[in-house]
Formats: sequence, C-alpha cells, structure tokens
Amino acid sequence: MDLLTTLVDKGLRRELPTREEALAVLATSDDDVLEVVAAAGKVRRQWFGRRVKLNYLVNLKSGLCPEDCSYCSQRLGSKAEILKYTWLKPDEASQAAAAGVAGGAKRVCLVASGRGPTDRDVERVGKTIEAIKDQNEGVEVCACLGLLSDGQAERLRDAGADAYNHNLNTSEATYGEITKTHTYADRVDTVQKAHAAGLSACSGLIAGMGESDEDLVDVVFSLRELDPDSVPVNFLIPFEGTPLAKEWNLTPQRCLRILAMVRFVCPDVEVRIAGGREVHLRSMQPLALNLANSIFLGDYLTSEGQAGKADLDMIADAGFEVEGTDTTTLPEHRADALAGGGCGSHAGAGGCGPCGDGEPAAAEAPVAEVPAARTDLVAVRRRGTGTDLAPNA
Repeated sequence: MDLLTTLVDKGLRRELPTREEALAVLATSDDDVLEVVAAAGKVRRQWFGRRVKLNYLVNLKSGLCPEDCSYCSQRLGSKAEILKYTWLKPDEASQAAAAGVAGGAKRVCLVASGRGPTDRDVERVGKTIEAIKDQNEGVEVCACLGLLSDGQAERLRDAGADAYNHNLNTSEATYGEITKTHTYADRVDTVQKAHAAGLSACSGLIAGMGESDEDLVDVVFSLRELDPDSVPVNFLIPFEGTPLAKEWNLTPQRCLRILAMVRFVCPDVEVRIAGGREVHLRSMQPLALNLANSIFLGDYLTSEGQAGKADLDMIADAGFEVEGTDTTTLPEHRADALAGGGCGSHAGAGGCGPCGDGEPAAAEAPVAEVPAARTDLVAVRRRGTGTDLAPNA
C-alpha cells in the first residue's frame, strides 16, 4: 500500500504527514488493519524499541466536579454511581502510589476533579509529590489538576512534578458541543503554561464521542503543534448517568486505526493507551502495543481496568518489555529539548507547525455497522483509593 510506505518513511524522518494522509489511515478497511498496524509498528520501534512504559493513576479527589464535560462520570449532574471523596492526605496518596510502583509503574499520575486548583490545592499536591518521591526512588510524577492559573505550573515544578497532563479531548470545532463551562482555548492555555514552566507536557484526546474522522485528525494535528511529550489516547467509557452513555461507536479495528494515525502524526512522542482500552480494544489489546509505547496499569479514575498481572502478562506474551526507571522514555532529541527548555522534536520536519499538503484524499470507506453496546464491560471502580479494599496494580 503506497500510503503506508509513505507514512513509514515520513515517520522515520519525523516528518509530519498531510491531513489527507492521516484521514486515509482512518478510512482504511478492516481487511487492511494488520497492514496498518505493521506499518505504524515500524515507526513505534524506531523511536521506542519494544519498551512499554507503565503509568499508575491515583485519584486524589473523586466526583463532585462543577464542570459539565459530557464524557465524564464526575461531571456536574452526573448520575453515575461512582466513588465520591474529598482530597486524600499526602501519606494516603503516597501509599496508593506505592502499589502502582510495586507493580512496575514508572510514572504516577495524580489526578483531582475540579475546574482547576486553588493555591492551597497546589501546596497540598506539592506535599503529596514530596511524599511519593521520598518513598519511591526514581519514580516520575505527573499532575492533572485542571486549568492552571499563572505561576501554578512553576510551583508544581518546584515541588518536584515532572509533568502536567491536560487533554484537548476533541477538535476545536466541536469542543463546545462537549463542554460549556470552559473553552478549548482554556485547555490550550494550560498546556502552554505547563510547557513554559519546564514541565513535560502531556495532552491527548478522547475517541468515540460521536466525532468525525476530520475531528480526530484536527485534534491530533493541534496536539502536534502544541508539542507534548506524551499523548494519551482515551476511548470513551460510556458511563450510565452521563450524556454520552449511548455513544457506542468504536470497534477494536477502529481503535487500532486511530492509534496508528496518532503514531504517524506524532512518531517520536510517547503514545499512551489510556481509559477504555479494555472496553473497546478487548482481545485486540496486545496488537495495540505495536502502536503505543505506554499504558496505564490497573484501574482508572472511576472505572476498573484489567488486572495488573494480566497487563504484565500481556506485555510479555506480545514480545514487549516493561520500561525500567533507569531508562529514558523519550528519544534522545526530545529528552535533550525538554532538558534545555526548548522544542527540538520536529527538527528536519519544517519546525513545530504542520508542513506539507496537496496529497489526494483516499476513497471513502464503507459505513460500518454500529457495534452493540457492551455495558457489561463498564465496571465502576469499587477498590483502591477511597475504599478499604486493595488496589488493582
């Protein structure tokens, strides 16, 4: 397939594909999905070998969010029967993080529901980061606290945070259909604040919310322009009690095509399979490791994930290896750029913005049947942080 040959060549050179080429990946047929995975896998192995980075979520504050994000079980007005609790104490969060580190996680992601942190919240999270790092040598800590105000990213960096996560989620054109209480520009501003403060920026998307192929390509191209070091790809978990509970639009094959498109557009970036992989990729999860070099271990914020031991077995059985704390995740050119506070990720690709156009669009693929809803696969988290039960790690 000439398209895939072109995309592999561009990926190995860190050259941005055209939008038409990215759309063409999403338009490939299910019959060609193994070819797509094999091609994108060459790009993944060029920059990350066969390493898989494990990340572990600690939900510092669950539920009771004033924002109205339609996809979220913690949103304002959500009727999803999730765990609800206020801030964990630093020692409680550190204990939760230790379970993930013991399971092989290299990065701990500290997440709190809400529009954004107060200065007191930043101080609280700073103490939590300190406690985690004191007890877990070599662990990375990423904070995800919502929209940041001026100076807060710097304070988190000074407290020991390595990264900050804030997802764009969907295209700018459709963002207002998903959320009304803040804007797409607000999200972009927070990613830029994290980047400017010297934190490793982490920003991704949610697929399966009823968006078009054009929306998916738009958000991934926007992410490429923002130049995050890691791009989490979430697949919508349609929680009962949320506005998107009936959005069951994904098949395992479509999830693989989306991951492949992200890899081609962001060849040298840590691509992470995030929430929803068990629900939508199902038995095809091992194939997705050929596209992404990072996953979450165990449970998510408000839903349960695959057993931690099963994650480790899957990685080994698929011929991959868990990345250790003594290994730098990012390719040398990206790691050097982050250490220097500059952007060098697209050297040789015409700078940090999109480049190239004019390729013909691929023929439109046949419309696939809407998959049956698998509500049995959506398991609300009832263990780990906020409960008396052992975590899944």
